[in-house]
Amino acid sequence: MAFEITDSNFQQEVLDRKGVSVLDFWAEWCGPCRMIAPIIEKLSEEYSDKVLVGKVNVDLNPEVPMKYGIRSIPTIIIMKDGEVAHKQVGYTTQAKLAELIDSQLS
Repeated sequence: MAFEITDSNFQQEVLDRKGVSVLDFWAEWCGPCRMIAPIIEKLSEEYSDKVLVGKVNVDLNPEVPMKYGIRSIPTIIIMKDGEVAHKQVGYTTQAKLAELIDSQLS
């Protein structure tokens, strides 16, 4: 299951973390966010031992989205060692996200 990332735990859980993190910026009212949610859950299970997969509710946590210039959702940010490695705006497939994650793991 994807981990809930908040403004208060972002530094500790993501920025201070070594390795790859995948962040899904979403909101309850966002239709495409609901479409991508099952993909994010599958990726969190598939990569559970290698990658932190987290969800950031932009309505409840405005600081992190503002810091990273999130203007549209869903937005997926892949980070490596606390730095942005890739930013994907809008819906995408599980295969494409897995490819992006794998490229950061190698």
